Amino acid sequence: MKPALIIGSTCVDIIIHLDHLPVTAEDLHPSSQSMALGGCAYNAAYMVRLLGAPHTFISPVGTGMYGNYVAQCLAQAGVPIPVRIPDRDNGCCYCLVEASGERTFLSYHGVEYTFQEAWMEPCDAADFGLVYVCGLEVEEPTGVNLISWLEKNPGPDIFYAPGPRGCRVSPEKTARLMALHPMLHINEQESLDLTGASHYLEAAAMLRQKTGNTVLVTLGEKGAYCIEKDGSSFHSPAIPAACIADTIGAGDAHAGAVLACLTMGLPLEQAVSYANQVASAVIQVPGASLPPDLLPPLPAALRTD
Repeated sequence: MKPALIIGSTCVDIIIHLDHLPVTAEDLHPSSQSMALGGCAYNAAYMVRLLGAPHTFISPVGTGMYGNYVAQCLAQAGVPIPVRIPDRDNGCCYCLVEASGERTFLSYHGVEYTFQEAWMEPCDAADFGLVYVCGLEVEEPTGVNLISWLEKNPGPDIFYAPGPRGCRVSPEKTARLMALHPMLHINEQESLDLTGASHYLEAAAMLRQKTGNTVLVTLGEKGAYCIEKDGSSFHSPAIPAACIADTIGAGDAHAGAVLACLTMGLPLEQAVSYANQVASAVIQVPGASLPPDLLPPLPAALRTD
């Protein structure tokens, strides 16, 4: 299959561990803090790269201390930086991780969440099979540029991850994007927020009707539910985790694993099953990037040994 095209942000995650979220005027002492690369698109692209699927990653990198950190880390990992913006800063994401492992994000957006059609000139859309986009980029003012590029380049199938702020994308942008018949990758709460439905099954059916394409809903410890473009559906059970370090990036890793498996020709149901294994592994380690030695064994159809 053709390579995947992944468009979106690479930011710096500042991960702060604390017992609970603070309330107004409360004085808390975090137990630890650290920095790592993050961003929905980066996390998905990291998993695609880890799985060895062919892809191109378009992510703008700015300057300032966060931009320089991103550039240094990408260079060390051997990841090309196709778009460097010399006069605008990168942002960061403060990831507040409670003792339960649940995370809350405070995102300060910089140049990494912008998009210009000119950045895509080296890319011929016809060369790609799937194109990943995220709701955070679409929500931004330059999101109209991203939608315009997708409208002008209808070759790849769109893999859209609206994210927790997908319901905040303007109705006009959402209508234009849905008209492009994207495959949706969302979690249970996002499906309800996008539709106003009372149950994810109803929400998934409504979204499939709107997009005319597959809708994949991740359900945490309940696994994942998928309704395909032809109306058939399946439920893929979760893989129990031995422990939960944090849930940062689990959804992104799941999306990246599905994207990689589909790119390498694995059937959708097998791709989702493997992505459930990946998500389970990710929540057992700190941060969003799964160490290579903890990657679950590849499905038999993808193994080269």
